[in-house]
Amino acid sequence: MEKYKEIEKSIIKKYRKEIWSRFMRAITDYKLIEENDKIMVCISGGKDSFLLAKCIQELQKHGKFPFEAYYVIMNPGYTDYNKQLIIDNAKLLNIPIQMFNSDIFDVVVNIDKSPCYLCARMRRGYLYSKAQELGCNKIALGHHFDDVIETTLLSMFYGAELKTMMPKLHSTNFKGLELIRPLYLVKEKDIISWKNSNELTFLNCACRFTEQCSTQNDNTSKRLEMKELIKNLKKVNTDIDNNIFKSLDNINLNCVLGYTKDKQKHSFLDEYNEL
Repeated sequence: MEKYKEIEKSIIKKYRKEIWSRFMRAITDYKLIEENDKIMVCISGGKDSFLLAKCIQELQKHGKFPFEAYYVIMNPGYTDYNKQLIIDNAKLLNIPIQMFNSDIFDVVVNIDKSPCYLCARMRRGYLYSKAQELGCNKIALGHHFDDVIETTLLSMFYGAELKTMMPKLHSTNFKGLELIRPLYLVKEKDIISWKNSNELTFLNCACRFTEQCSTQNDNTSKRLEMKELIKNLKKVNTDIDNNIFKSLDNINLNCVLGYTKDKQKHSFLDEYNEL
């Protein structure tokens, strides 16, 4: 059996509970992929985005409704080695990729303050523009369950705001485009297990500025801090990550001081005397 077929089988069989069922539950619960969608699947070269691509391929083959998918890689200025590794992995996994170039790394190389923020913003712009060029209505990203939890804690501890990474979003700058996260319920430990079980090697981080960013104590290092915090909390309560996630779907508005909706601030005092 060819390697890619073994890998596909592992998603459906060996990791059915941990990956496939969670992927399908997110698709269904959050209505992420629907009939006749045209989806641009973004592949960065890491384990998450390549697993996302394989899951969407499997859904195309075994799903109950038709949709189109384009597997796209934006090259922000990868080294030749990293670029070739991505191409080799796409071939190994039997993913028909399209790669296009951008100059993002060259642009942010001399930025001293928040290069990661600028890089992410530019990436998003390039990807949305490419999706429009392809005639897509949705962009799929490989963010997973752990990303959601970490983002929530980052917002609380460093942004003084309770908010999270949503399973889907309408683009505010590119009309008609929607961003979706089909791995929303899949845990990172299971993605790592799938990768190791199939003896796969992906890019860990292809950014030229990772070391620089981590020494600036910015969002990159803060996310690592959240990973370590959750890891330590799980030693006391193994269900802590699930409880954080569930709390985001179980907010009691009778017991919060205030909230913001559509950029308007609301206080519990607004309705306090009406009871």
